[in-house]
Amino acid sequence: QVQLQESGPGLVKPSQTLSLTCTVSGGSITTNYYYWSWIRQPPGKGLEWIGYIVYSGSAYYSPSLKSRTSISRDTSKNQFTLQLSSVILEDTAVYYCARSVQSTGPYDYWGQGTQVTVSS
Repeated sequence: QVQLQESGPGLVKPSQTLSLTCTVSGGSITTNYYYWSWIRQPPGKGLEWIGYIVYSGSAYYSPSLKSRTSISRDTSKNQFTLQLSSVILEDTAVYYCARSVQSTGPYDYWGQGTQVTVSS
């Protein structure tokens, strides 16, 4: 059974960098042919895909967030990390990590989600 767990600060100040880590257990993030995504849901809105890192280590980002987003991984810890720079109030959301076998989903495993609030 694959499990994903998000971790990171719940409060970030405007203009700072949001950093979240997803720890994966029960499966390796280097296994062919999985995609490991970050997805968020702002309050009162739908899910928004942020980006993913694939089994090979390449990362791809949403065009709307690409300039502020970086996704990396630590294979020794079986973790992947989201960094979102220059955060604004609109980046407040529940952030999820998830796995899929295709780049556009569907997602077969999700983390429980972590609330991140951008506030001064």
